Amino acid sequence: MALLKLSLIVAGLLALGMLGMAVKIWGKKDGKFEGTCASQSPFLNQDGESCSLCGKAPSEQCANQ
Repeated sequence: MALLKLSLIVAGLLALGMLGMAVKIWGKKDGKFEGTCASQSPFLNQDGESCSLCGKAPSEQCANQ
């Protein structure tokens, strides 16, 4: 019985989290998120490539932030 109760609590928290993300996506104008250029992160862009979204180099300020 305790395992069932725990499972329901976990499922409820996961559903609440998914609902929160869905509301955030739904509430964004045109579905665009700001500050999503991977070129600004040295962990994601180890080769120093320019941003595929705005074309800026990692050393430049991204236009999407």
